Amino acid sequence: MKGLLIPLVLLLSACNPTPPPQPKTEAKPNPVFDTQIQSVRNAQAVEAQVMDNAAAQRKQIDDATQP
Repeated sequence: MKGLLIPLVLLLSACNPTPPPQPKTEAKPNPVFDTQIQSVRNAQAVEAQVMDNAAAQRKQIDDATQP
């Protein structure tokens, strides 16, 4: 019995439950999605301009209709 117990204890003590730390690598952008990402950014910029113009137009209308 002792003949099996000692190798079993040595085997179990050699196991480390935590994995080794992985080195941090910088995520490289995927060139496949670069055009889509750029399109979304352009659309967001255009949306901001449209919203600003709409707010300015509403202000002009409000100023014109107030006595």
